[in-house]
Amino acid sequence: MPTLKGTMVEFKAGPGKGYGYLSLPKTSRGAVIVLHAWWGLNDFFKAFCDRLAQEGYTTLAPDLRQGKIAHTIDEAKAMLSSANEEETFPPVILGGLDHLMSTSTGHAFGIVGFSMGAAWALWLSTKRPSEVNRVVTFYGTYPIDFSDSKASYLGHYSPEDEWEPIPEVRKLEEKIRQANRPVQFHIYPGTKHWFFEEDRPEYNSQAARLAWTRTLDFLQTTH
Repeated sequence: MPTLKGTMVEFKAGPGKGYGYLSLPKTSRGAVIVLHAWWGLNDFFKAFCDRLAQEGYTTLAPDLRQGKIAHTIDEAKAMLSSANEEETFPPVILGGLDHLMSTSTGHAFGIVGFSMGAAWALWLSTKRPSEVNRVVTFYGTYPIDFSDSKASYLGHYSPEDEWEPIPEVRKLEEKIRQANRPVQFHIYPGTKHWFFEEDRPEYNSQAARLAWTRTLDFLQTTH
């Protein structure tokens, strides 16, 4: 993992405080919120923010786990069962978006979400449609009502994913399409859940490179 270049920041989150990893480019071409997987805000997601910053994006990853990090699936499950996501996540996500808006120029923002974070990225695109115009999901679904969304959607998925079966992926894709929003989902043969995360045994370097290229192209060309 490369040396991290961003910094942890504090921001208002509802009645309390939120924290996140902020990575700043030399010259900003836009802004992106990154929502991490259930492991917590580990070094992989911080480094991902740095990669986006190197491409010109002011990037913030809110810490949804309040400093806690899981290294195994069992640890992540335990963390999940002890958290009230519906109550604690929204103020941190919304506060993170507001903080990002205050530190970057422009009015439209992108979101990249991983697994658990992908579901919340989809949620945010319907909660704050006037600010969010681009959503990238990695192996995560949430087939909610997208009629209020004004975003375009790009998805990266595995054909043999025990956590997100293809029928659920197609259901999400159809929900977005029914809302008349642009959507393109890619399936990566031979991959499993978490295939993009290089600190996971499921990491697939070839698929990850392709997904990264597609993500950058989407962020750069979608407005």
